[in-house]
Amino acid sequence: MNRHFWLTALIAFINSLSFTILIPIIYLYGKQFELNDFQTSLLFSIYSISQFFATPVIGKLSDRFGRKPLLIISLAGTVIANLIAGTATTAVMLFLGRFLDGITGGNASVAQAIISDITTPENRAKGFGIYGAALGLGFVLGPATSLLAQQISLGAAFIVSASVAFVALIITIFLLPETIKNKAKKSPNIFDIGLGNLMKGLFIPKIGILLIINFFIGTTFTIFTYAFQPYFLNVLGQNSQNLTLMFFGFGVLGVIMQTWGVSILSRKFNLVKILFLGLFIRSLSFILMPVWANIIYFVAVSILFSLFNSLVQPMINSLISLNAQPQEQGTALGLNASYLSIANGVGPVIAAMLVNQSNPTTYGYPLYLAGTLTFLVLFLAIATQQKYTPKN
Repeated sequence: MNRHFWLTALIAFINSLSFTILIPIIYLYGKQFELNDFQTSLLFSIYSISQFFATPVIGKLSDRFGRKPLLIISLAGTVIANLIAGTATTAVMLFLGRFLDGITGGNASVAQAIISDITTPENRAKGFGIYGAALGLGFVLGPATSLLAQQISLGAAFIVSASVAFVALIITIFLLPETIKNKAKKSPNIFDIGLGNLMKGLFIPKIGILLIINFFIGTTFTIFTYAFQPYFLNVLGQNSQNLTLMFFGFGVLGVIMQTWGVSILSRKFNLVKILFLGLFIRSLSFILMPVWANIIYFVAVSILFSLFNSLVQPMINSLISLNAQPQEQGTALGLNASYLSIANGVGPVIAAMLVNQSNPTTYGYPLYLAGTLTFLVLFLAIATQQKYTPKN
């Protein structure tokens, strides 16, 4: 791994830090504006759905014009958006900030395309494993930083997030070189990189089935991500500080698995089998979590979940990258990020529709649903594995 790889990993870490500062407080921040559970779920959804439309555009533009300029635009959007949300005085301003952050938020797909540019096929899984660990480290320090910012106010967490993203922006401008060697020759047509291209992506050999699988993976995961917070607060009777500490724990265990676990498992199993293992433990954990409303039990199941859940996305990213042509890495990974974004928009709404605020027991329903659906996704992945397994 060369200097450019580690610089990209550093930018990914800082960007992840900026993002994860917000995860523990968006639900609570929405409540400050007197939003109900369904309206609060839309704060998650508007960010993700706007990313759905923007990310493939950013990914394909990066194939044509280069990774660096698109990464700069994306990071600048995050800085401005979080300043707007953090200083919001009305719910409309808060939603505006979330929308702007989503519409410019294609930095993940561009960073993944950079990893693909500068790693060999043999090192691709290791590269995405380290990249995932960098994101995981952000998940460790993000909640810790959020906990400190919450001592001032929930809005202060958005300001801190904007400041952190600004650091990533400066590093990108002054230190990150352009990494793409063979830019796409044709200028992208805006009609080619919208919904039409998303549909075409489903018919790309080996890539299309992975996009479908990852869409369902993302939907089930974000059902959990949203439902976990009100369940933890309302059913287990915990506070915002303990919620933030749970996210901190998720991050620590994720880094451990992605730093050492991926390397160890990849020596014994291929990427597809590791993906199956991660999906199986994830689905089992979702179903077990609400069985007993006890905080010690919940934490124990969460530890199992955190370790193996962190295997899923690096394996999917690696499989997509290995099955894509070199000059289409940004496009393929952009499509993947976009399908994940729409999944992230659907999941919270499904979860919010299943709960009844006057009946705390209903907060476990989305977790059962997420577990059941994840088992079905695992069966789909097993049934179609011949279509996307890379040749040795």
